[in-house]
Amino acid sequence: MAYVDGFVAAVPKANREAYLRAARAGAKMFLEWGATRVVETWEDDVPDGKITDFRRAVAAKADEAIVFSWIEYPDKATREAVQKKMIESPEMGAMEMPYDMGRMIFGGFETLFTAD
Repeated sequence: MAYVDGFVAAVPKANREAYLRAARAGAKMFLEWGATRVVETWEDDVPDGKITDFRRAVAAKADEAIVFSWIEYPDKATREAVQKKMIESPEMGAMEMPYDMGRMIFGGFETLFTAD
């Protein structure tokens, strides 16, 4: 089963195009290094919760949109190899991220099942 890295971040709405450029550049590298799929989404219907929600999870401000993204790998070993390449990559190191990465939440997930 696939291994998945998931991400949630708050991006200033004014930086949508800059985010897309950075995400596309990153996706190209991840796919070249072994990822099988990269999905980037921009909030459309993200309600406020009563206890917690996406916006609170990343301390989003009123002028920020939520992005929910994931990268799929064939297995955890491939994900770890890609992460190593990402850390060592001069291109990744030179990329300017158009949002506060300190408020991004992320993690690696083992796939339990998929339904198509």
